[in-house]
Amino acid sequence: MRNQYSDQFKWQVVQQYLYGKVGLKETAHHFGLDYSMVRRWVEQCRQHGPSGLRQTRRHYSPAFKREVLERRWRDGLSIRQTEILFDIRAAGAIGRWERQYHSGGLTALEPKRTGRRPMPQKPPSPPPEPPTDGERSHEELLEELAYLRAENAYLKKLDALAREKRATTRGKKPKPSKG
Repeated sequence: MRNQYSDQFKWQVVQQYLYGKVGLKETAHHFGLDYSMVRRWVEQCRQHGPSGLRQTRRHYSPAFKREVLERRWRDGLSIRQTEILFDIRAAGAIGRWERQYHSGGLTALEPKRTGRRPMPQKPPSPPPEPPTDGERSHEELLEELAYLRAENAYLKKLDALAREKRATTRGKKPKPSKG
């Protein structure tokens, strides 16, 4: 779980380091912190003043992310130096941006949509209603009648064959089927 430290606490730690007589590791140990965190806070304060210690939540555009990455690569900066230079306070953000950029280019730096997908604009139209018997022609009705008669005869024959098969498996003499 990530600890959130108040701006006042961060300022106290930085002041202790800058005006005290001990180094980063001793200052970090005194406050129960990792020394790299104290180093980050000190560098943020040196670069941006006390406002560099404020907690912020920012959303960065893909163009800004690309600018940050290009500057890092061009000048051979470390991730920590780049974070401080551009005042990026989210630890690990630049490394994540690099991985995204290498896997999918500039479009991979676009923010991902979260939450539910939006509803479709227009619900699909229902299938058209079949015409009623009064709307159909005489030929269409005769065609449907012929189809239904054939279907009925097929089902009767299938039923008779199934009964015949059951009777032979029981050892009885089957009744001859009509048909």
